[in-house]
Amino acid sequence: MAHEWKVKVRVFETDGLGHVSNISYFIYLEEARVECFRQLGSSMEISDWPFILASTTCDYIQQAYFDETLHIKTTVTQIGNSSFELSHEISSERGLIAKAKAVIVHFNFENEKSEKIPHDMRKKLEDMKEDTLEVSNNE
Repeated sequence: MAHEWKVKVRVFETDGLGHVSNISYFIYLEEARVECFRQLGSSMEISDWPFILASTTCDYIQQAYFDETLHIKTTVTQIGNSSFELSHEISSERGLIAKAKAVIVHFNFENEKSEKIPHDMRKKLEDMKEDTLEVSNNE
């Protein structure tokens, strides 16, 4: 099942011409990942947080603008022993805005090492590879 998150572009996320700043896309992607992790049943308590971001990329297709509603669809594309890859698509009613990827590592902060993804978490990640869409709103 894919996860979808919506965000409305705020004025401080844009430049003087109303175009979304490049860094703002990474903030939107982080918000979408956090909501995706909530869907996976992850605690949002910092002491229980089991993930680190190993890498992220974003390819810009077209500009987004102030006051536009962006839709961020997140799916799991790969699952390894201790990490997984997320694919993001950012779109608006004008079409595809950007494509992004993120590699997430299941991490033990006490031992400072990656850990094998637990079976129950792996099952939930595998379920996110399906095409069912769940919508969350942030408007």
